[in-house]
Amino acid sequence: MTVLVVEDDSVILEGLKFALMQEDYHVVTASSVADAMKVVESGRLIDFYLLDVMLPDGNGYQICRAVRQLGQAPILFLTACDDEVNTVMALEQGADDYIAKPFRIRELMARMKAILRRTSRDSEAAADILTVGRNQVNLKTGRVYMGQEEIVLTAMEYKLLLIFLNNRGQTLTRRQILGHIWDEAGDFVNDNTLSVYVRRLRKKLGDTAEGELIQTVRGTGYRLV
Repeated sequence: MTVLVVEDDSVILEGLKFALMQEDYHVVTASSVADAMKVVESGRLIDFYLLDVMLPDGNGYQICRAVRQLGQAPILFLTACDDEVNTVMALEQGADDYIAKPFRIRELMARMKAILRRTSRDSEAAADILTVGRNQVNLKTGRVYMGQEEIVLTAMEYKLLLIFLNNRGQTLTRRQILGHIWDEAGDFVNDNTLSVYVRRLRKKLGDTAEGELIQTVRGTGYRLV
C-alpha cells in the first residue's frame, strides 16, 4: 500500500516515513502543495493520503479537493490547530479524519487502520449496488429502487434483470436467455412469453419504447447497456 505524506516539517516528515515503512507501507513524500500536486496529477496510484494543513505555498485543503476529484482514496489531515473550524473545514473538503499535532505514532497508525477498515466495508457495500439507468439494484437484498421508491419486480422479472446484469454490454440471443429462465411453476418460458417479460421489465425500469436500457438487437436478442 502506497501512502503520500505531505508535511513541510522535515523532522516530522522523516519520522512519519520511517514509522510507515516499519509497517510495510510504501511511502511517497512531499513538502509543499506544488510537489504534492505533481504526484496527484501524475496518475500514480496512491492508496492513502496524510496531509498537513499549513504548507509554505498553500494548504492541504487544496490537495484534498484535487484528490477528491479523482476518487475516494482515504485522507487523514495532520493539523496543529485542534479547533472546530479546522476540523469542520477538513471534513467538508472530503477528509475521512484528522489528528492534531503533536500525536503519537501508534494513535496515527490506529486511525489509519480504522479508516481503511471503514472504507473497505463501504467499498464492499457499494459493490452490492448496481446502477441501471435511474435505478439502483441491491444485489444483497434483491430489491430495486428508482430514487427512494422501491420498484416491485416479480421473481421472473428480477431473474431476467440478473441475467442482463451478469452479461452487461453483451448481446444475448433469445435462445441463451430462454435457456436460463423458467416460470414459477417450473415450466420453461416460451419465446412469446419472453417478449412480454422484457416489455414489463423495461416499463418498470423506466425504459423507453426504443429500449435505451435494454436494447433490442434485431434478429438476435437483447443487450443491457
